[in-house]
Amino acid sequence: MKSNYKKVGDFISLVKEKNRENLYSELLGINIDKFFMPSVANIHGVDLSTYKVINKDQFACNRMHVGRDYRIPISLSRRDEPFLVSPAYDVFKIKDTSVLLPEYLMMWFSRKEFDRNAWFYTDADVRGGLPWNSFCEIKLPTPSIEKQREIVREYKTIVNRISLNEQLIQKLEKTAQAIYREWFVEFEFPDENGKPYKTSGGKLVWCEELEKEIPKGWQLKTYEEVFNFKTGKLNSDAAISDGKFPFFTCSQETFKTNTFAFDCEALILAGNNASAIYPFKYFEGKFDAYQRTYIITPKESFVSIYQGYFEILGRLEEFKGTSSGTATKFLTMQILNPIKIIEPEEQVYMKFSKICRPIFTGKLLAKRNISSLTELKELLLSRLATVE
Repeated sequence: MKSNYKKVGDFISLVKEKNRENLYSELLGINIDKFFMPSVANIHGVDLSTYKVINKDQFACNRMHVGRDYRIPISLSRRDEPFLVSPAYDVFKIKDTSVLLPEYLMMWFSRKEFDRNAWFYTDADVRGGLPWNSFCEIKLPTPSIEKQREIVREYKTIVNRISLNEQLIQKLEKTAQAIYREWFVEFEFPDENGKPYKTSGGKLVWCEELEKEIPKGWQLKTYEEVFNFKTGKLNSDAAISDGKFPFFTCSQETFKTNTFAFDCEALILAGNNASAIYPFKYFEGKFDAYQRTYIITPKESFVSIYQGYFEILGRLEEFKGTSSGTATKFLTMQILNPIKIIEPEEQVYMKFSKICRPIFTGKLLAKRNISSLTELKELLLSRLATVE
């Protein structure tokens, strides 16, 4: 090990400030991906005076389940206002920030290699706890403070760009969803004069099955009539870390593989899930899929893939109650085929597709940027081990 490696315990000290005067009430937990999040604990009637207070530039960690989860939940507070964490968490700070930057230490904690190393220090408990003394024995490289600042600046630039792309995706999603609702729920799509259809007196007819009025000329179809449903052929173990093409499974995460069976614009819907939560995505390009993942493309109808996206997105909660199975829940074709969807007239279909295509293309481009930036971020973290 290089000479500039030193023990974590050389730089940190425990903080034992408690909420004795009940000055604070916001309780946060730590996600396994190492960020603070609202706690899921029921604190109604709980005495919060025993909970720990965490201030800016202080760390909190949960050492209880490292052996089980193969990760140590740990996060750095960058908030100006104090908040509470569980009494079971450790709260600590850096003794001298002129020697070690909090952001640099958090970068080290964010490395996959750090989690793997921490796992080897866990005890024999069924959950695999990590003793505090063992945590303090873990070593890290400590370059000059100037070098640390340079590394942190580079890291923040990447993280900020990821955040900007995430914000762009959210804005594009909201924009497209607002257009979908305006056109297909409120029926205020532009008429031949460019005015809102329903408000301007566009003719509506009663639809018995939907129990509401829909624009004249629109029809009620089934998923079977307007969508092609295919499934992937691969097993879940086909994923490889450095694959060339996206690999969609029933997981929320998108993996990679070196093969592709599809090269198209498609909606990807998980066909099974233990919790009946079915990940759903839009993609265009070359990709492959797991054998229980549905690849959905439009048939020759006036239901666009973009209308289909928001239609299915709006039914994901409903699918929880209609899917079959006990230990694992399944979305079968018997469930999907009969579902009804309204088909607009050709003119509305063409206009909606023209408006939505650049929005969905922009979302996909932003997601690809995030993927590239995330790889760059992981590369930077992995190189910390060689910093002089």
